[in-house]
Amino acid sequence: MFTNALVIGKFYPPHAGHKHLIEAAAAGAENAYVLVQGSRFESLTAQQRADWLAEEFAERNVTVIPVRNDCPVDYSSDEIWTAQQENMRLALKVHGVKSIDAVYSSEPYGDRLAAGFGAVHVAVDPQRLTHNVSGTLCREDLAAAWQQVLPAARRGLAVRVIVVGAESTGTTTLSEELTQHYRQQFPALADVPEHGRYYTYEKLEALQVSNPAATVDDLVWTDTDFGVIAARQTALEEAAAEAAPLVIADTDALATTLWERYYLGDGSYGSFAALAQLPRRDVYLLTDHNGVDFEDDGWREGEHRRPEMTEWFKETLTEEGHSWILVTGSRERRLATATAVIDAILTQQATFASPEWAGRTILKEVA
Repeated sequence: MFTNALVIGKFYPPHAGHKHLIEAAAAGAENAYVLVQGSRFESLTAQQRADWLAEEFAERNVTVIPVRNDCPVDYSSDEIWTAQQENMRLALKVHGVKSIDAVYSSEPYGDRLAAGFGAVHVAVDPQRLTHNVSGTLCREDLAAAWQQVLPAARRGLAVRVIVVGAESTGTTTLSEELTQHYRQQFPALADVPEHGRYYTYEKLEALQVSNPAATVDDLVWTDTDFGVIAARQTALEEAAAEAAPLVIADTDALATTLWERYYLGDGSYGSFAALAQLPRRDVYLLTDHNGVDFEDDGWREGEHRRPEMTEWFKETLTEEGHSWILVTGSRERRLATATAVIDAILTQQATFASPEWAGRTILKEVA
């Protein structure tokens, strides 16, 4: 058993092979230190990657340290090698780590790196047989490698499109059409329905046990109800982000706070706690009430409040600094507007910038 083990890497993005490597270090040493080296030339910050790894290993003897490293990579240069190793040494030093006993790696440079720290090199699956994945593979085809990316990173990387709007403005229609459209590209794309509607069904069924004649008008809403709805809505969204690189959600916890205001007034805040866990958003699609006939399905309040609710959404999304687009016009026009922006975001998300000296890991084919 070593005292201090070191794992270094870009973790760009962190994947199952990285997890295997870090687990090996954690099992072989009292303390495992993971240096996450990120540069200005890359699309993800070192802090983002470190946060994802820290979440994965929160219950382990693992300390994750993000460090900026804009130094070129040139394994044939002694000067560059010295600059790289000093970057690592100082990152450890300022975190109170004075010595390293073992360096765990899957890379050919592991022996030299360990020697520089006066440590033992422990090679872990250098042929990538346990997990046939690399950062290069993930960056070149993120969708194909999605399930190999660590769950926290998947949740952080997924493109999140949230469809919101007043009653009977086409939010569910647009959500379903977008899901159907993009499921051709992402077969694992999950449904993220409006949980509040299903919660209403359940609440009415529970009431009808004691009062069979009860209708939706007999329901009594509390701030606790909206807190439960908001938390569950976020949980559905997070599960969808782990399943596929794209999330299409029919409402979210932020919208739930507006519906709470709608039903209970300005003094009710049961759903607001969920905002602390609100994931990163890429874009909100706000369905316009104009040009959409009101359909009373027996569960809705009425047409007269749609303009007011639409304005609430516009105000709140703007105040909170979110990107939002008012989708209006025919169903075809709304879908075209939505897919245009989503396609652009997906292209951006799947593009990982790298400096000119970045290497590529070529995996051997597994028989």
